[in-house]
Amino acid sequence: MPTYSYQAVDAGGNVTNGKIEARDEAAIVNRLKQMKLTVLDISEAKTSAVKTAFQAKATVSMGELGLFTRQLGAMLNAGVPLIRTLHALSEQSSNATLASVIGDIAKSVEGGTSFSEAMNSYPEVFHSMYRDMVKAGELGGNLVEVLGRLSEQIERDKELRDNIKTATFYPLTVMTFAAVVLVAMLFFVVPVFSGMFPDGVVLPLPTRVIVGLSDAMRAWWYLFAAAIVTFALAIKFYISTESGQLMWDRVKFKLPVFGALFLKTTIARFARTLGTLLDGGIPVVQALETAGPTSGSVQVAGVVKEAGRRVQDGESLVEPLRESSLFPPVVTIMMAVGVETGELPALLNRIAEFYESEVASMTKGLASLIEPILIIFVGGSVGMMVVALYLPMFTVITQIG
Repeated sequence: MPTYSYQAVDAGGNVTNGKIEARDEAAIVNRLKQMKLTVLDISEAKTSAVKTAFQAKATVSMGELGLFTRQLGAMLNAGVPLIRTLHALSEQSSNATLASVIGDIAKSVEGGTSFSEAMNSYPEVFHSMYRDMVKAGELGGNLVEVLGRLSEQIERDKELRDNIKTATFYPLTVMTFAAVVLVAMLFFVVPVFSGMFPDGVVLPLPTRVIVGLSDAMRAWWYLFAAAIVTFALAIKFYISTESGQLMWDRVKFKLPVFGALFLKTTIARFARTLGTLLDGGIPVVQALETAGPTSGSVQVAGVVKEAGRRVQDGESLVEPLRESSLFPPVVTIMMAVGVETGELPALLNRIAEFYESEVASMTKGLASLIEPILIIFVGGSVGMMVVALYLPMFTVITQIG
């Protein structure tokens, strides 16, 4: 968000100056009014192009958001007023961005704005599920209980993401190392071998391919680098589009070994989010609108959106999920039982716990399952190159013999 400089006067006639981040000038005017200030002047603060280019974008991690939520709930449960709690958490936060956001929210609440409304100005920190849950807690008078559910939801979601990172880190590291080794051999090892080949010897096809690729990469390395960067950026741009996200979803869920892991993670996140929202008093249709996108899958979000539309028309919640074939029968059956018995939130939480434990056990055994495959891949890649380089020598020795 852009930063604006403002000049305002308080009720005592004192002029104050400051800077504040907001979406536009109207948002600043509203926020200053909530702080009992009369606006005299507003202008966008100028930032140098060099500072903008090299300034790192400050973010709030899931761990920091979960810690803030748990501390907020604990202090409110102890009887500390909300405004005092927010000021205290703002002062002790080690993340400058989160501290600034909490401080601004505290000032807005002091000005008469509700806690959930004050959060709406910071969607990059507090996602839609968080804001909806806090609003429901304020209306229902059980904000402390809702914050407890939110902190648990955030911690479970963080655990799922960490499991995925753990599962994918090892194979990505090994494949990156293999690529670096192969490129190094093409640049430094192959030229040494090619200089040792006797003149007049007809090189085998694999050797000609390796030597030709080495010569091309050393002569036009910048073209290869530009092609790789362009291809990576094109893939990144395509995946950021709606059709690209849908295509990646279809590919991701069909990957060997990892496909089942990604699908179970998505179902666990969807079930946990939907169960938390319903348990917090959010209406079914609104809960579905939030739980779909937070699942992390465009396919699942589309299916859930269709389910919400059909629920509004008086149809079953479970039937669209069953028709999509994305959700295993055990999930749809348990959800159907939950709808019939009125215990859908509890059964959704059980589904989430089951799939979270499945993801945890899969990630633990994934390294031992993938390790031999990666060893074969790396050894085979390097071995084929070495064999291709030694083939001409075997040919010369045979001819001499």
